[in-house]
Amino acid sequence: MANQVEQMLTEELFQLLQKERFVTIATVDHQTGGPNISAISWVYAPKKDSVRFAVDNRSRIIENIKANANVVLNIIGNESTYSISGTALIKVEKLEEVPLKLALVEIEIKEVRDVMFYGSKISVEPKYEKTYDKEAADKLDSEVMIAMKKA
Repeated sequence: MANQVEQMLTEELFQLLQKERFVTIATVDHQTGGPNISAISWVYAPKKDSVRFAVDNRSRIIENIKANANVVLNIIGNESTYSISGTALIKVEKLEEVPLKLALVEIEIKEVRDVMFYGSKISVEPKYEKTYDKEAADKLDSEVMIAMKKA
């Protein structure tokens, strides 16, 4: 299914982005002009033509977006790998409903590509564990997701 191109999220990708999950984001580094890749997990798609994410408002990701709004999210799911490119806008400088200094960024999707190499599929999706207090992590994750949905 490689090389499939859409202008918005498919229903399957939209459903994957209704909860926290591991994704990577590529930005243009504000100092070097080269690519910068980061892993994030607080992502949410409010509609099929946009994706939101929350990160520390002092993050290099935020500095990069301020200098160049072009971004690419990479998501692994539905047995494939997808590239979601678009223009990022810092929607909220600090989410008031959460104890951390998180910015909310919204990406206006320009293109969604299935970028899995030919003749293959993902057999196991990436998984991660929070390495700090599970109760605190669950509480924070819930607060962040609620704040992203309300914004």
